[in-house]
Amino acid sequence: MLKIQHEVLPMYDMANIKKLPLLGAKAPGAWQAFRAFDQAALADGAIPKKYKELMALAVALTTQCPYCLAIHREAAGKAGATEEELAEVTFIAAALRAGAAITHGTHLIEG
Repeated sequence: MLKIQHEVLPMYDMANIKKLPLLGAKAPGAWQAFRAFDQAALADGAIPKKYKELMALAVALTTQCPYCLAIHREAAGKAGATEEELAEVTFIAAALRAGAAITHGTHLIEG
């Protein structure tokens, strides 16, 4: 039976990450498949791990996921990313987000 909680949930409490194994235990097939996919996607390959982590940060910045930002910031650092690279990734993400607003604005114009 699902309990209804009436308090406000701390949506971005990093302690929630510790609940991932509990979530996964309730859907083990999907959890194992996700973990395998995630590990394969971020593994060193034709694109080096450092670049993949920088790309993950750019996506996390555009989706504004604090969990992804924390996880991939740590992984990028371990992969050798510099603060200058993190700064550039931030501005790349900002430029693409702004560019998307501009290009979507074309849907508002009739002529």
